[in-house]
Amino acid sequence: MSKNLTTLITGLSLCAGLTLPVVSSAQEHNTKQPHYIVKDMGTFGGPNSFFFSSPVVESVNNRGTVVGGADTGLPDPYAPNCFSPDCYILHAFKWKNGVLTDLGTLPSGYSSTAYGVNEKGLIMGESENGFIDPITGLPEQVAVRWEKDGEIVDLGTLGGSFSFANAMNNRGQVIGLALNTVPDPYSFLGLGTETHGFVWRNGFMEDLGTLGGPDSWAAAINEGGQVVGWSYVNSTPNANNGDTCAPNVPTQDPFLWQDGRMIDLGTFGGTCGYVGSAAAPGGGAINSRGQVIGTSNLAGNQSHHAFLWNEGALTDLGTLGGNNAEAYWINGAGDIVGRADVRGPKQNHHGFLWKNGVMTDLGVPHGQPCSTAIDINAKGQIILSTGICGVGGGPGSLWQDGVLYDLNTLIPPDSGFFIEDVNFINDSGEIAVTGILPNGDQHDLLLIPASGNDDNAGRTASTEVVAATITPLRRAASRFGRFGRSTSPLE
Repeated sequence: MSKNLTTLITGLSLCAGLTLPVVSSAQEHNTKQPHYIVKDMGTFGGPNSFFFSSPVVESVNNRGTVVGGADTGLPDPYAPNCFSPDCYILHAFKWKNGVLTDLGTLPSGYSSTAYGVNEKGLIMGESENGFIDPITGLPEQVAVRWEKDGEIVDLGTLGGSFSFANAMNNRGQVIGLALNTVPDPYSFLGLGTETHGFVWRNGFMEDLGTLGGPDSWAAAINEGGQVVGWSYVNSTPNANNGDTCAPNVPTQDPFLWQDGRMIDLGTFGGTCGYVGSAAAPGGGAINSRGQVIGTSNLAGNQSHHAFLWNEGALTDLGTLGGNNAEAYWINGAGDIVGRADVRGPKQNHHGFLWKNGVMTDLGVPHGQPCSTAIDINAKGQIILSTGICGVGGGPGSLWQDGVLYDLNTLIPPDSGFFIEDVNFINDSGEIAVTGILPNGDQHDLLLIPASGNDDNAGRTASTEVVAATITPLRRAASRFGRFGRSTSPLE
């Protein structure tokens, strides 16, 4: 992804609770410590591999298939407008049972990446298509889906030069956002034309419309095909929209789209609301029961709180004693995780679990000022990012059975990796993470629970580096999807 669009997507990938004692090491608790086998996804010859999705997309499914993007070692010809942060050509990958497969790109495209995989093995992501946007001068990128046989399908756009996939359900329906050709000074993407949420199904991209303003953003979809996101409600800009929405843009409300109709979920009185969090706008914002979680400014836009929307009722989840809270994920049982400010002059935030109307402080590992709970699986296991407040960069953590663990204490000491970012935990307890090597390179890793989950299992756990199996590039099943575009191919 170009540096401009990478920054943009990442930036937009936008009452006191009951606090329980939390420890950061199982040695302080009379419980068996879990341990993990480390599987290294490797690369295609370059130094790094990446999980580009915000940390709420299914980068590993319950069958242990992992998807992401890996460097090829070849320089990106579009530099400095590179697809990946390190300016190597990047290819989407699928990892399964120790084999890393190159998923290829659209014809004439150099780079691609995979964001998510469903339980049927369908994969969604992004690919360059070999065109240059005549308005921005940047390489065009479009949402794609890889079929089970490896064929790549161009999902198209809404007439503009860009589309982005945010989530996919097990029926293979993909949702995201795409540009049309209508001029828009308030465009979510800042690329000059309107951004609309879409659902791609049965081979066609459907425009979800808006709540009355020029733009919308589709963030998550459940198995019933219900889509949630946010939208401008009018075209009148507000000078102040708080610290999570941009200034001088219209009021933005969360929505639920179903049966061809977009429903405004409302806010707590502020002019900025969205599903999930501003930092992680996707995946787990709606569960199979149609319960929706998100974040909304309070009246006056001085603070924001996490919400639960259920059968027409909007519930404020509160905070941990501070001003702000954000919701990141809801599982099938209705348990919600996120982060909330705690009491104190610094207003640091801690990860929380909201269950049965009670918000529990998940704490922070020793030496870390802040934590954020980003995902909870069906077993109630929670993964957290830590580090600099609002930024991260600390060790990834696991909360299980009331104990908070630094994941670096649960892997073999000779693995060679420092686990920094956590990405996703599946219902089998396998965790997709980013591992940092001593030279600073990063690799996508899969942490697999070691049998026994006792101290001996930790000593016998292993780290495996896999070899890449390169598959031929596939032809695109649909060159332009439902909608064409007036651009010139790259010579």
